[in-house]
Amino acid sequence: MTTDNIQGKVVVITGGSSGLGEATARHLAAKGAAVVLGARRIEQLETIAADIREQGGRVEVLKTDVTRAEDVHALIQKAVEAFGRVDVLINNAGLMAIAPISELKVDEWENMIDINIKGVLYGIAAVLPLFEKQGSGHIINISSVAGIKVFSPGGTVYSGTKFAVKAISEGLRHEVGGNIRTTSIDPGAVDTELKHGSSHEESAKFVKDFYQSAIPADSVARAIAYAIEQPADVDINSIVLRPTVQEF
Repeated sequence: MTTDNIQGKVVVITGGSSGLGEATARHLAAKGAAVVLGARRIEQLETIAADIREQGGRVEVLKTDVTRAEDVHALIQKAVEAFGRVDVLINNAGLMAIAPISELKVDEWENMIDINIKGVLYGIAAVLPLFEKQGSGHIINISSVAGIKVFSPGGTVYSGTKFAVKAISEGLRHEVGGNIRTTSIDPGAVDTELKHGSSHEESAKFVKDFYQSAIPADSVARAIAYAIEQPADVDINSIVLRPTVQEF
């Protein structure tokens, strides 16, 4: 089954080797989009791409580290070279390292800032000139319910990065809206590798228990597809979704 407003669109996805990125790539490719996937694990990207091609989909992959602006730029260029344009960028790559601030895991703070905030900004910097030249485009940033309410104790810095993504998304919408659409997707607990990002043992156990009620990544893929498939004059600015039993 295809949806006209997704079919034929060129969609670039960071963090495409698993979880939300993989689920979204498969879902959009099945609806007729051409997908371009970036992630550090190239072997997993190639496996996903082979599956998509077997199903008749169009896909390209590129090893990408979103903490390197040049890598994200190269990913956008790969899409243009392969398919002639980019219609949607999904800034999906993320890290959730949960630990009390008093543990002073400064390296993990820096990694979350580099991936969750700077990675999003690098994506915007790479694609925005192209969107402005085309006179159209759609930037979708994956935030979190932790960007609406602080996930503490333990998730204070993670929440800080996701609040930043929400602020960047809203400011971007205000600054470039008109022909360019901006969406923030704010999931609750979703069954992905994100839950494995904590090195602090007690926090890791809490996260594992918290994620017992997680919903499948396909749930978020459908929300993303809903935002993309709207007519060009409709801008879905924010979608919040969480397990029915999740309290915050």
